[in-house]
Amino acid sequence: MNKIVHTNDTIVALATAMGVGAIAVIRLSGTDAIIIANRIFIPYSKQPLTEASTHTVHLGSLGTNNKIIDECLATIFKGKKSYTGEPVVEFSCHGSPYIVQEVIKLCLANGCRLAEAGEFTKRAFLNGKLALNQAEAVADLIASDSEASHKVALQQMRGGFTSEIEELRQELLNFASLIELELDFSEEDVEFASRDAFKTLLSTIKTTIEKLLRSFAVGNVLKNGIPVAIVGKPNAGKSTLLNALLNEERAIVSDIAGTTRDTIEETIHIGGVAFRFIDTAGIRDTSDQIEAIGVQKAKEKMEKAQIILYLYNRKENTVEEVKQFIKENYREGVRIILLLNKAEDFINTGLSPFEMELLEEFPDKYIDRIIGISARYKKNLTELEAALAQYAQYISSQGNASIVTNIRHYEALNNALQAIEKVEEGLINHLSGDLLSIDIREVLYHLGSITGAVTNDELLGNIFSRFCIGK
Repeated sequence: MNKIVHTNDTIVALATAMGVGAIAVIRLSGTDAIIIANRIFIPYSKQPLTEASTHTVHLGSLGTNNKIIDECLATIFKGKKSYTGEPVVEFSCHGSPYIVQEVIKLCLANGCRLAEAGEFTKRAFLNGKLALNQAEAVADLIASDSEASHKVALQQMRGGFTSEIEELRQELLNFASLIELELDFSEEDVEFASRDAFKTLLSTIKTTIEKLLRSFAVGNVLKNGIPVAIVGKPNAGKSTLLNALLNEERAIVSDIAGTTRDTIEETIHIGGVAFRFIDTAGIRDTSDQIEAIGVQKAKEKMEKAQIILYLYNRKENTVEEVKQFIKENYREGVRIILLLNKAEDFINTGLSPFEMELLEEFPDKYIDRIIGISARYKKNLTELEAALAQYAQYISSQGNASIVTNIRHYEALNNALQAIEKVEEGLINHLSGDLLSIDIREVLYHLGSITGAVTNDELLGNIFSRFCIGK
C-alpha cells in the first residue's frame, strides 16, 4: 500500500468562482498561513493577525508598503479549528480578476504555493476533519443542481452511512483479532471467537450492505436526475411535447416524419427533483441508415430510462401496437405513462374502448397511467406534470434513509459483499483460522476504503483531482 504523505507547506487558491464579481475569496491553508497573511495584510486595528483570536474578521489593506492592492477583510482560523484542520486565512477582496491575480502572486512571493484541485478538502480528510466519503460529498454538494441532489449531498457530508459502516467494521475487526489470536494457540486447539456469534455478525453486515446496494438506484437518481424517455412513432408529437414542457422551441418540429435523427436531452425541475427528458427518434423500421442509428439510440435510451412517456393517438396507432410496445419495454422499476396525444376532442371525454382494452390486459404495475394531452396546444400538461411531481415526492422521501450515491462506494460495497460470502462459505466448510483471516481482511479493506480507514495516494489522487481548485 502506498504511503500517505502529510504536507505542512502553505497553499493558496481562489475559493470563489473565477470572473468578475462583487467579492472574491482567496484562501490560504497551512502551518504558516497566518504568518504569511500577517506579512501582506495591514489591519486598521493595528493588531497583528498572529496575535488575534481564532474565528475573527479584520478590516485592512492588502499589499505592501509600496503597493496597496485592495481594502479587504481577513478571516482567520487558528489551530485545528478550521475546515482543513490547520491554520487558515481567507481574504475577502473585491471581485476583480486583476486583484485576485495580484493577491495570489503576493502570497506566492511570501512562501505559499498554488493549491492543487481539491487540496483543501484533501487536507481536511488527512487531518481527520472528514471521513473520505464525507469529503467526496463536498464535491457533490458543490455540483448539486436540484433540491433533491442538494439534500442527499448534505446528508452524505454530515456523515451519511459512515457511522453505520465504521461500527460494523470495528465489530468485524474485533472478531478478526480474536481469530488471529487463535493462531498463536493452534497447538492447544482453543476458540476465542464464537463461530455462532461470528455468523450472526456476518449476517448483520451482509443485510446492511445489501440494503445500501439497493439504495444506489435511488441515490443515483437523486444525484443525477430521473431519466425520462419520450418515445413513439414518427410524428407522434415527441419534439412538440418537449418544447411544450420546456416552454421554448428546443427541438425542431416538422410534419415530415423522421425529423429527429438524434436524441435531445434537457433537464426540468419538478417537485425539487431533476427530470432529464430525452426526445428520441421515432421508432419504426427504416432503410435510411442515419435514421436507423437514431432509432437504435432511442431504444438504448429507453433501456436506461426510469420513466417512459409513450405518445400515441387512436388514428395512427392500433391497440395491438401499443400492447406490443408495453410488452417489449416493461421491466421492474420502470414506469410507463401512456400519453394519448392529439386528443383535443377527447381530453374531457374519458377513456375509450381503445384504452379500456389496454387496462384490461395490463395490471397497474405495467402502466402507470393513461393521460390525454395535446402537445401542440399545451392542453392537459398539468396532469402529466402532477404525475411526475408525485413520483418526485416519492423519490425525495427515499433520501431520508441511508443511501449510496457514489459509484466508488457502490463498487466497494459490492466487493465487500462478495468477500463476506467467501467468509460464510469458509465457516460452512470449517476452514482454518488463517484462511478465514484472509477473506476477513478483504472485507475490512473494502469497507475501510469507503470511509478512508484504508487508502493510498493513488486513490486520493483520483478522488480529489475531480474537485475544483480552491475546494
